[in-house]
Amino acid sequence: MLLGAMRGKTNGATVGGSTGARKMPMSDGSIDFRRVLEHSPNPYLLLDAELHISWANHAYLAAVGRELDDIAGSHVFEAFPGAGESHHLIESSFERVLETGEPDEIAHLKYDIPNASGGMDAHIWSTTQVPILDDSGAVRYILQHPVQITKIEQRDTASVVRRAEAVEQRWRGATKELERLRALLEQAPGFVAVLAGPEHRFVMSNAAYRRLIGERDLDGKSVAEALPEIAEQGFIDILDKVMETGEPYFGRREKVMLKSGEHDELRERHLEFIFQPISGPDRFDGVLVQGYDVTEEVLAEDSQRILINELNHRVKNTLAVVQGLAQQSFKGDKQNPQLDVFVERLAALASAHSLLTERRWESADLRTIVRGALEATAGTQQSRYTLDGPDIRLEPQPAVALSMVIHELSTNAVKYGAFSTDDGSVDIQWSFEAGEDGGTLILDWRESGGPSVATPDRTGFGSRLIQRGLGTPGSRTTIEYLPDGLHCRLEGKLCL
Repeated sequence: MLLGAMRGKTNGATVGGSTGARKMPMSDGSIDFRRVLEHSPNPYLLLDAELHISWANHAYLAAVGRELDDIAGSHVFEAFPGAGESHHLIESSFERVLETGEPDEIAHLKYDIPNASGGMDAHIWSTTQVPILDDSGAVRYILQHPVQITKIEQRDTASVVRRAEAVEQRWRGATKELERLRALLEQAPGFVAVLAGPEHRFVMSNAAYRRLIGERDLDGKSVAEALPEIAEQGFIDILDKVMETGEPYFGRREKVMLKSGEHDELRERHLEFIFQPISGPDRFDGVLVQGYDVTEEVLAEDSQRILINELNHRVKNTLAVVQGLAQQSFKGDKQNPQLDVFVERLAALASAHSLLTERRWESADLRTIVRGALEATAGTQQSRYTLDGPDIRLEPQPAVALSMVIHELSTNAVKYGAFSTDDGSVDIQWSFEAGEDGGTLILDWRESGGPSVATPDRTGFGSRLIQRGLGTPGSRTTIEYLPDGLHCRLEGKLCL
């Protein structure tokens, strides 16, 4: 029995947690601490680490109406069975003491006690559970000090108790809310960690963060201690700056070399993250680390970029082969306008293909497409044409179709229209009308200052290509041969 062994000892047992630990003086062999507590008017119950009853003083036994021989050695919940919220409260309090080595209090606890007749007497308690630690710092005993406040509760002057009960309820609510928040953060798909103080010590980290760093031990350690490879890459300086300036730091797909365990080699990871400065009560200052591991996404994009570049290279080679075959087939005819038209169309197709390749075949800017097709035929003199319209990105199919249409219109303008004279010009305007399924693109090509134009007697491949327009659902092309010059309107639905 601990209290029986206290008399005459020259060392001491540590009472309380690590933050408020104190040594019980044992040097005076004349002090019998068991007798001191035995004669105390305050009730005390001593439990071992398995919550078996080791000892109780007279005040405690009188309060619960039991004899020590009847309950000694019994589990506390066998001696005093309970149920519901009250049982959960006191059980959770014992668990916190055993887990943290710190004292725990319950301000207001309704817990019934068995009576001599076999029934249950209603009691209301205010209890404190204090850990007694061994030399290694482990909890060896729990000393419980319950105060019965049943009579106070029943008196009209019980406002203090009611306030205590309200505080207890608020505390329980805050504790549950904190537990729910911790559970949510633990299950979050992105990694989360909280660092405290100028040394950036880990206060918490969720499962995703621990997986990222190879399940290494973090609790209470500084970043430099737990993740030395991070310090070597300059991230400690960044954390210092965040704490100093109060400004967050954003990592955009930042390359970070991390170990996947204590002794593993460094592995390259790409992270999207933020270092957010935070502050709280009791002068708490720290940094919230939150982000995602985007390594697989970055590697997939790199692979896609390599494949697209290879595809672009092969397509260009194919177009060059087709061009070479055409030129070889008609090499005896040195002046063949049809061959020139064919080669120019191949060049326009290659130009549109290259533009889309630069955008990884995702989308291309309308203005860039139009300007590129114009420069390939009409030259780089921008005074010959004007472009006016909002910024619009086109999917690959309408982008290629528009490039080919502008090439045909430009070629015709060079041969027969506005670009065939020194004073001719082309005005190109476009607009976008939003709708439920995207919207409608309207593009107008207006020529002026050129020779008079007339409706052609026949239509060739170029005219048919222009009539196809954007090649999207509901695509429509209108061509007018006006006295001032050609007017062509393209309309088509876009999914933006």
